[in-house]
Amino acid sequence: MLNIVLFGPPGAGKGTQSEKLITKYGLTHLSTGDLFRKHLGEGTDLGKLAKKYMDEGHLVPDEVVIQMVEDKISNSENSSGFIFDGFPRTTAQAEALDKMLANHGMAISGMIALDVPFQILKERIIERGKTSNRVDDQNEEKINTRIKVYLDETLPVAKYYEKQGKFKEINGVGEINDIFNEISETIDRY
Repeated sequence: MLNIVLFGPPGAGKGTQSEKLITKYGLTHLSTGDLFRKHLGEGTDLGKLAKKYMDEGHLVPDEVVIQMVEDKISNSENSSGFIFDGFPRTTAQAEALDKMLANHGMAISGMIALDVPFQILKERIIERGKTSNRVDDQNEEKINTRIKVYLDETLPVAKYYEKQGKFKEINGVGEINDIFNEISETIDRY
């Protein structure tokens, strides 16, 4: 089973590449943003618990996020594997994901990180903001904050997978298909 963590800062092209990888490899897309929207929209117990934290202005604890991920994996039995998009965001989440996958007889095959210079990220996000209707794509201060949070909090996850020999960085600047081909070559070596 192929389980890929697609990694990179906001604006790196994860969403674009995820769609292509899902089609090519038959993977199930696992995005915590999608999971939050699903559980909140359906009013599940996990959704209600997440909403309670969010309404109080707190981050949803890792345990709740992991339970949502486990729920998705458990309900995707016929999947060829998963592409994790936007998760794990912390080393603690990566450790919990590894344990949870091991309980299902699975493991992360590899982490592929899209490397894009800071200025290009900002330009891409601002351009995306013209059509995305996402408020955080339209405000330069919020864009800078999102990139800073990535650098401060999320980047250590790359070190976690690097220590396991599962990390590969790919240049995220260029033609979409060229980047996709490089990602595919990396995946085909797993």
